Amino acid sequence: MALKKKAMKGMKDMLPKEMEIRDYVIHLIKETYSTFGFSSIETPCVEHIENLCSKQGGENEKLIFKILKRGEKLKLDTAQTENDVVDGGLRYDLTVPLCRYYANAANELPSPFKALQMGNVWRADNPQRGRFRQFMQCDIDILGEPTNLAEIELILATTTLLGKLDFKNFTIRINDRKILKAMAAYSGFAEKDYDNIFIILDKMDKIGLDGVAKELEANGYAKEAIDKYLALFKEITNDVEGVRYCKEKLVGFLDQETADGLEMIITSVDSVKEAEFKISFDPTLVRGMSYYTGTIFEIAMDEFGGSVGGGGRYDEMIGKFTGQQTAACGFSIGFERIVMLLLERGYKVPTAKNKKAFLIEKGMNQEELLKVLSFAKEERLAGNQVQISIMKKNKKFQKEQLSLEGYNDIQEFFKDKL
Repeated sequence: MALKKKAMKGMKDMLPKEMEIRDYVIHLIKETYSTFGFSSIETPCVEHIENLCSKQGGENEKLIFKILKRGEKLKLDTAQTENDVVDGGLRYDLTVPLCRYYANAANELPSPFKALQMGNVWRADNPQRGRFRQFMQCDIDILGEPTNLAEIELILATTTLLGKLDFKNFTIRINDRKILKAMAAYSGFAEKDYDNIFIILDKMDKIGLDGVAKELEANGYAKEAIDKYLALFKEITNDVEGVRYCKEKLVGFLDQETADGLEMIITSVDSVKEAEFKISFDPTLVRGMSYYTGTIFEIAMDEFGGSVGGGGRYDEMIGKFTGQQTAACGFSIGFERIVMLLLERGYKVPTAKNKKAFLIEKGMNQEELLKVLSFAKEERLAGNQVQISIMKKNKKFQKEQLSLEGYNDIQEFFKDKL
């Protein structure tokens, strides 16, 4: 069987240029989030299959890379169902592992607990621009904080990081699942239909208001309810006035504290933000994960043409492990998409060391070589990056390649001339 050079579908090898940016972004993430009080944690990449298939991950549960039982536990000859041969899977996100981690270690952690977690996740998805089957996720979560302070800090920390990476004029879209439900109830839809209605609503940016109306009609919903529902979206503005409109219009269906809380988040973030961005109330924002219980948000960037991160409040998820409800809210940036955009811009790492290359003539004796090694040692102690290479016959091409790699100071050393 011939060996294959290419990586598996949906996975990729990374060249040094990309790794330099990835390493820098990882460093900046840890540095920035630590200033907001987040602590780094780590969880295994393999999770119990019961946890991954707990009907909390939405469509992602259909994309799990499942793992067979090992050794004597794997009995293929007597297996009748998938459960007989599978007991684990590669994590599809970092939220499910975080909840298990917290449920297991809560007594050893502060409250509230501010967690930073970075690591690879896996989904058997259809690869496309900015989407892979193996990819790095970067999450910050605040557990045990029921107030709006959690949302405010998560948004401020995330946007501060993006600002440090020179991203500007992006938009934080924000909504609340309780507002979604209140709008549906006000319009006369049955509660059992909410999930399907929200799936259709989530297509608004692609098919528009008329497209949503046609799909709702095709699903058999009453025209009166559809008209009443879509009329709301024509009146709601994408600012705090839109939130106030919902508060007044949805009396009896929406808890007034929900609207007040959302307004507080928007105005607070706008008042103290460090980066250049807009925070926009978007009543069409749904977020696919079924574990969200309240506020939800996404990062929209025109240069990508879609979302490069998102999150929200999931107050009921940890309770599925412990039997006791724990307030929880998190924000995840699309690490791979951020790195991709930086690469497309030709981003230069600002903290990169001065790169020097020493080209040495072939055949140097030990004494001559030690002199060059000593020069290199002095340069490294001065904070420079030094690469030593044997001169090649095509020295011009060799220098061109080094220049492309960022070596802006190339020195030549010849034997008998040191």
